[in-house]
Amino acid sequence: MNIYNKLLFTGTLFLIITATGCNNKTEHTAPSSSIPKSPSATQQIQTPKAAENTPEAQYVYINENGSCLKERIHTPENYSRIKYKINSLGRFLEDYPLCKNNEKVLLYDGTEKGNQNAHVAIFDMPLVEGDLQQCADSVMRIYGEYFYQTKQYHKIQFHFVNGFLCDFNNWSKGMRVSVNGNNVNWYQGAETDQSYKSFEDYLKIVFSYASTLSMEQESKPIDVSKIKCGDIFIHGGSPGHVVMVVDVCKNPQGKKAFLLAQGYMPAQQFHILKNPMHQDNPWYYEEELTYPLQTPEYTFEEGSLMRPIYAKE
Repeated sequence: MNIYNKLLFTGTLFLIITATGCNNKTEHTAPSSSIPKSPSATQQIQTPKAAENTPEAQYVYINENGSCLKERIHTPENYSRIKYKINSLGRFLEDYPLCKNNEKVLLYDGTEKGNQNAHVAIFDMPLVEGDLQQCADSVMRIYGEYFYQTKQYHKIQFHFVNGFLCDFNNWSKGMRVSVNGNNVNWYQGAETDQSYKSFEDYLKIVFSYASTLSMEQESKPIDVSKIKCGDIFIHGGSPGHVVMVVDVCKNPQGKKAFLLAQGYMPAQQFHILKNPMHQDNPWYYEEELTYPLQTPEYTFEEGSLMRPIYAKE
């Protein structure tokens, strides 16, 4: 998070996110209240097998025609995706639409990000206007979109850096936020409105006053053996950084592998990362995990794997 583009308090903080659309798209409409549908019978995912006598490195991980995460990125051989319940965050993420394969990550102003070698796929998630939806904000937006689309409005709540809890329930009742130095208060300033437009206006306020600092305060350390969708690797700071676990699979021995995604600064599209240890295979393996953990654009120290309090289902 860039402190020069955010209003910074002293104290704790919490997060939320939004993002720009894919290349060559001129308009983004609000998503329906239901999560994206699973592929039809004619769209069943075919996991590729390495040819006989072919090195494992030739295994194909990317299905160029896959329209969502679980269709686009194949699990490693002998690994199976975790089975998620309907309306769970894991189901929401694996069914989330992706931009077309090989598209470039765009910044909030529509220009291309300088480094186009860090990602394997881009979430087709809108960005709020301006340089607001950065790393922690992108994670908050995923959670916010998930709760909004599954009508769990009471769970859409994030802390500002100074500790103020900004919740969508109050916002949707027409309450607005008054900021005077380090003092923040609610006041009645609008009509009752639970629309998607109202939700995005709420996110803009959260993104303005929250960061990795507040998100870290909202999270608890976990062991990698417990890792699940929605967990984060985070370093709270000014600037800090955070990446999010967006998919998990495991082998017959119970060992897990996972995919990581990030927003960054300047504000940019939320994208799934490569693994620098093996460029053709984006999965991060529990058995390979050591610290410092190197991701394409940031390195995390031991203790950075955490679970946000809003990850509880």
